[in-house]
Amino acid sequence: MRKVILNKVKITDQKYFSKWWRDKELLQLTSGILKRISEREVDKYFQNILKSKKDYHFMIALDKKTIGHISLVKRKNNWHETQIVIGGKKYWGKGYGSEAIKLLIQKAKRLKISKIYLEVRPTNTRAIRAYEHCGFHRIKIMRYPKNKYLPETLRMELK
Repeated sequence: MRKVILNKVKITDQKYFSKWWRDKELLQLTSGILKRISEREVDKYFQNILKSKKDYHFMIALDKKTIGHISLVKRKNNWHETQIVIGGKKYWGKGYGSEAIKLLIQKAKRLKISKIYLEVRPTNTRAIRAYEHCGFHRIKIMRYPKNKYLPETLRMELK
């Protein structure tokens, strides 16, 4: 069986973000942004990941091959938001994202992080099923009328 592991993000991982953030379909599923993101924007985001002292970022590896990124981002009132992207389409729908989320939840428990949520496009049914499989429950639709790319999301919380 193929093994999923989480590795700390390192400077050489920026190339994956640069590649993934140029994929229009992937951008639509994750952020709702329909335009390609510039290399400068990727660099700025990636530098923030490397500098962060309060967030946890990991690269998802399958048999030593990097296939995605997952994080726990500290928010208000001890809540942490998880974000995940599986970069290569050939890895979609195979359970690797679910496995990565379960590993992240284990890490969160060791760090005494218990309040975890995520937001997902309401139309991304494959992701919603995966999140439910990992223990997340649908809470409510979040509306962001000023966000032209992602005007609403489904908030899910880990129970």
